[in-house]
Amino acid sequence: MGNKEKILIVEDDASIARIVCDHLRKEGYFVTWASTGKEGWEDFKTDTYDLALVDIMLPEMDGFTLCKTIRLESDIPILIVSAKTESDSKISGLDLGADDYITKPFRLDELTARISSHLRRYRRYMQTDEAKIHEYNNGLKIDFDNELVYVNGETVQLTAKELELLFLLAKNPYQTFSKSELYEHVWQQEDLNGNNTVTVHVKGLRTKLKDDAKTAKYIQTVWGVGYRFIGEMKQ
Repeated sequence: MGNKEKILIVEDDASIARIVCDHLRKEGYFVTWASTGKEGWEDFKTDTYDLALVDIMLPEMDGFTLCKTIRLESDIPILIVSAKTESDSKISGLDLGADDYITKPFRLDELTARISSHLRRYRRYMQTDEAKIHEYNNGLKIDFDNELVYVNGETVQLTAKELELLFLLAKNPYQTFSKSELYEHVWQQEDLNGNNTVTVHVKGLRTKLKDDAKTAKYIQTVWGVGYRFIGEMKQ
């Protein structure tokens, strides 16, 4: 069929994964298989995918957490696949940003039809999506596609972690992230008591953006919780 879209499958049951991978490859898709939630997240971070197929019961990082983590970074369709049929599980998955919920066992032709439907919608969304260059009041401009940041027309040289922090916050405006959430998402490690890494990097980021903490224009401290992005888009 020659679809050429890339699909990430995160499934710990090797027999199911092989069957689904073989079927989707015959349908013309590029497929990557990860057997744990953490491996799936690492694969997602190192390549570009058009759709993710995620099991709920995964080792290292469960499917709900993986779904939430992917959704913070991307708008690609996410389909949860699970043997769980309870309504609470379906609602939890959809609330965390999944686009669909498929219950095992399922027919391969049904899976293919749902994947094709979500990819069609995603292609339409991408064609009509607004430019990935966002301009804010007070001189900030972010080019998400080319990973460039400007303040008052001048390029801001950010470290890789500073850039990841800014992009995560800016893509989720007015959403408050705890320091632990930021550390675990950007550094991909469990946060430990007394870890000052996020605080140090946010301070460096603010300095480069000329964003004083007391009169924040972009990154606001939510005392006792963490940080949120409050930059206002230019009209």
